[in-house]
Amino acid sequence: MTTERVPIELTNVTRTFGDVTALDGLDLRVESEEVYGFLGPNGAGKTTTIGLLINFLRPSAGRVRVFGLNPRNDEVAVKARTGILPEGFTPYPGLTGREHLTLACRLRDEHDPGAYLERVGLSDSADQKAGEYSRGMTKRLGLAMALVGSPKLLVLDEPIAGLDPDGAARVKEIIEAENENGTTVFFSSHQLAHVNAICDRVGIVTDGRTVAEVSIEEFRASVDSGPTLTIVPETPPTRVPESVRRLDGVNNTSIDGSTIVVDCTNTSVRSDIVVALTEAGIEVTEFETDRPSLEEVFTAYVD
Repeated sequence: MTTERVPIELTNVTRTFGDVTALDGLDLRVESEEVYGFLGPNGAGKTTTIGLLINFLRPSAGRVRVFGLNPRNDEVAVKARTGILPEGFTPYPGLTGREHLTLACRLRDEHDPGAYLERVGLSDSADQKAGEYSRGMTKRLGLAMALVGSPKLLVLDEPIAGLDPDGAARVKEIIEAENENGTTVFFSSHQLAHVNAICDRVGIVTDGRTVAEVSIEEFRASVDSGPTLTIVPETPPTRVPESVRRLDGVNNTSIDGSTIVVDCTNTSVRSDIVVALTEAGIEVTEFETDRPSLEEVFTAYVD
């Protein structure tokens, strides 16, 4: 892939505000047609990065490119290919949802604002003043406007935060559908569960620097010693059979009250453990698999 086709590429980017350094040599590359999670705590530099992509801010140093273009010199061309949902999207309170989409469609030479409102679930409130919208409705209105014109790149800043479960599920479905149609999605969030549910790859940023850029699977595997099985036998256990302890894929075993706890290298050993327990005369009534949370994984990277 040539550099000109890369949707987003930042090289050694620094941005300062007086004595405050918001970005400190940030490197970032988003490949075509991927859903890229830009993950970091509040204040990590995520919103500043998005500001650079749309020429709302300019870098103090370094190189910013969107589809090979410099947003500073080619702002119109960049925005023509980009749909943006900023975290602090605020509609005009006196305009209806339909009027917002009508304006957005005019700018992109489209003629069906109702289709976008329907897609984000706002058809029933299309003629309601946007100032009366809830936080979730406002966010969905902003997403509808970002979708106008079938952009090749969607830049979404915290698109799911504050949504109810139905709204979150709808936004997730829209992102997946856009990506399946060839749209690259840049998904900024401080919520690990949101990134895990949607993204193909994740860049982890803290203190204005990229500390990792990996797939979700690699992200977990880099610090994951394997799953832990918690097994509930029919009767309280007094021992863990030697046949279980010697299984390939079993790291450690212990008894915790009325349960047997087994630390494993992978989940494929679960059935072997159950068989070994049964053959040793220990009937299993239930078990559950526990993996480290993404919060624990994230902490391992940034601490």
